[in-house]
Amino acid sequence: MALWKEPNAPTSPTPPPSMPTGTPTPRETPMSATPPANTETLRRPQGVRGELKESLISADLTIEGKIEGSGHVRIAGSFKGDVNVQGNLTIEAGARVNGQVRASTVVVAGELHGNIEAAVRVELLETGMVVGDVKAGSLTVAAGSRMRGQVEFGWTDKSVSSLSSAKVDAAAS
Repeated sequence: MALWKEPNAPTSPTPPPSMPTGTPTPRETPMSATPPANTETLRRPQGVRGELKESLISADLTIEGKIEGSGHVRIAGSFKGDVNVQGNLTIEAGARVNGQVRASTVVVAGELHGNIEAAVRVELLETGMVVGDVKAGSLTVAAGSRMRGQVEFGWTDKSVSSLSSAKVDAAAS
């Protein structure tokens, strides 16, 4: 089969008669068939903007590298490296991430070994574990979750920088 369009070829390719197509033609579709549910809306968390897509690292995958970009990332497997996204990062229960994280919202239900920086919101669910420091606008911690590290939340960037400069001034005098 040619990968290019030939001038004399028919406009819609037809499979050989002995080979089933796998997709029913409109006349083969039963009248009682209902369209499948839109799985994209089922997986999308509440309050997520529709224009950003979600990428998934499935439970059976182990990936090493770097994730950067604008979009949502859901990790259900194992990832080693830094994550820097202008979207949400979700670490599913049973997942493991080793690296630094920067995202708008970070939801941890699995394990994170690394720091979370500059997040607007961090949610540590009851199955979640963080070994590292967290800097966020707001932090939600569920009973049963575990964390080892330092936490700064509720500060804006201006107040954090003025607080750190105040510490330097106090130490100098």
